[in-house]
Amino acid sequence: MSTKTFFITGANSGFGFAIARAARNAGYRVIGTVRSEAARASLLERLPDVHPVLCDVTDFDHIDRIVDQAEADFGPVDVLVNNAGYGHEGVLEESPLSEMRRQFDVNVFGAVAVAKAFLPRFRTRRVGFILNVTSMGGLITMPGIAYYCGSKFALQGISEVMRSEMAPFGLHVTTLCPGSFRTDWAGRSMIRTERSISDYDNLFDPIREARQDKHGAQLGDPDKLAEAVLGLVNSDTPPPQLLLGSDALNLVRNRLQAMLQEIEDWEAATCSTDG
Repeated sequence: MSTKTFFITGANSGFGFAIARAARNAGYRVIGTVRSEAARASLLERLPDVHPVLCDVTDFDHIDRIVDQAEADFGPVDVLVNNAGYGHEGVLEESPLSEMRRQFDVNVFGAVAVAKAFLPRFRTRRVGFILNVTSMGGLITMPGIAYYCGSKFALQGISEVMRSEMAPFGLHVTTLCPGSFRTDWAGRSMIRTERSISDYDNLFDPIREARQDKHGAQLGDPDKLAEAVLGLVNSDTPPPQLLLGSDALNLVRNRLQAMLQEIEDWEAATCSTDG
């Protein structure tokens, strides 16, 4: 196993921390971004040999400088893990556009800004692997997380284009599409819009309650996800996306089967528009 340097955004918790710890344990050099001095201290206390870097992924004007300094201090990066992100939960009609804008700033623009900082470096060196953390919510949808799913669908599509554009240079781009895992996504990391329209009570209140009740007891183990990521990074033929978790597998498979049936059912209408 060759030595690699990882650059992991949002390394202080959740998948970012699990991947940082697994990569460190495997003997890789790890640069992990955090958003505050308190988070830096926390990461250093738990993983003393990881290199923490202050970086808010929405501070777009400073990301290039931060990446420049990180590579100057710790050497060329081989693997970018675009993990920083959060979930928004709220009925679409009830949720302000300002919350959507913030969701996209972090989950989409932040991830793309960090990737763009590395693309010229990876292209010039002809080596590099970008892992963009999306979600099963980037391939399927559920009531009450429209902004979140929208952001992950966007990153999923952008990643597929990025993969095509980077392939001629020998670079890899894969999206990680997790299902439900025992992270803080549904806990302190989630922004929840207050309820205001009673017409949605029967649809949405049970969903919100079930998500809160399930928090901490999800099937997915972040440490096992991290091990899967290390296996992916060392693959010569990584896939465009990797589903993680049996719930993601079942839900996405069902959606694809339903979509194929919809295409077949409406094939005549589809083809009727050819002139």
